[in-house]
Order: sequence, then C-alpha cells, then structure tokens
Amino acid sequence: MFRQLYTALTSADTLSDAFSQLTEMLDHGSWMFVRANDVLHSKVSADEVHDSIYARDRAINELERSIRRKLLRHLTVNPGFDAAVCLALMSIAKDAERIGDYCKNVFEVGEFYTEGFHVPRYHEPLDEIAEQTLEMFRLVTEACRASDEGRAKEAMKLSRRIRQRCDSIIRELFRDESEIEVHEAVAYSLLARHFKRVAGHLSNIATAVLGRLEELDYYRESGD
Repeated sequence: MFRQLYTALTSADTLSDAFSQLTEMLDHGSWMFVRANDVLHSKVSADEVHDSIYARDRAINELERSIRRKLLRHLTVNPGFDAAVCLALMSIAKDAERIGDYCKNVFEVGEFYTEGFHVPRYHEPLDEIAEQTLEMFRLVTEACRASDEGRAKEAMKLSRRIRQRCDSIIRELFRDESEIEVHEAVAYSLLARHFKRVAGHLSNIATAVLGRLEELDYYRESGD
C-alpha cells in the first residue's frame, strides 16, 4: 500500500518531494539524537551543538508544515483523490516532527544535568537503548525511502523491545531503595521516557509503511 501511495503522490508535481521531505525530517532527527547523546556522554559540550540542535528542530517543523501544505493543496485541487492516504501521510509527518521535539528533550537532559552517570544498572541499558534507537532510525528511514516492509517490521519489533526496557527502567527506579542522587535518578527517568517516545513515533511511521492505517497512533495505548 505504501508503495502505491508513494507512486500516487509523487505523480503530482506539487507533491513530488513530499516523501523526500519526510525522510529529510528523519535524517534531521537522527542527527539530533546522535548529538544529544554525545552531550550526555560529554563527547561534546552543550554549547557546541546548542544552536545546531535548535536549528535542526526548526527545520523539521518547517518541513512538517510544508508537507501539510502540499497535501492540503493536492486535496483541494483533486477532491476525488483518496483522502485517507493523505491524512496518513500528515499523521506520520507529525510523528517525525514530534521525534525532533523528543531528541531536543534528550539534549536538554544533557545540557541541564552535568554531574555524570554513576549507576551502571541504569546507564548501561540506557546506552544500549540509545544504540537500538539509532538502528530504528536507519530501518525506518530506509523503509520509507524504498517502501520496504521487511525493514518496517524489523523496526516495529525493535520498538516493542525498546519501550518494554524503558518501562522496566522506570519501574526499577521507583522501587530502588538504594542511595542514588535525586538529580541522577530524574535524569535516568527522563531519558527512559524520551527514548520510549522516540521509539514509539518511529514505530508509528513504520506502521504506515506496512499500510496498517487503522493502527496509526495505536502504540500510545501502551502509555505514551
């Protein structure tokens, strides 16, 4: 279905770059996610990447608005065109926009919390989740570019694992009776929530690649 949608939309001049703009949004989000994690691990300072992070976020926002304008224009000129698929693309463009917001939130954790991470049972799984999330970015971007259902399915499976691990970390933090600095615990909790939401929105985009339009936003039932 996604391949048919791609063909239908790109056959119109006003929509020829709608899908390339979507993948551009994902590329920006992936870049932001990498830089945010670099700040978390003190590989770069927050000051070094602050302006670039926010500039990328603004670029994502403008691309989302551009996609919406194209789709609304197309529906106005072609009222017989299937509105459902246009609404689906609007929906996943919004997912890509929200990913930018959460990547910015990850950056802000590193910007505001500068005391370092000292509890391996939390920061090690979160580091693994960050790597898995980057793999999700790759899978979802490739799935969108090539309408690759295999990569979309891989991404959705990975998303489920990521979200389950994030929930597990948060539950463990609530139960933890050992001494852990409050600010550090807050940082772990925020990162788990932000990583979970990035994975959830990426999964939603993968859902559209599979043509399961009725399931868009369904992942939010699990706590987003």
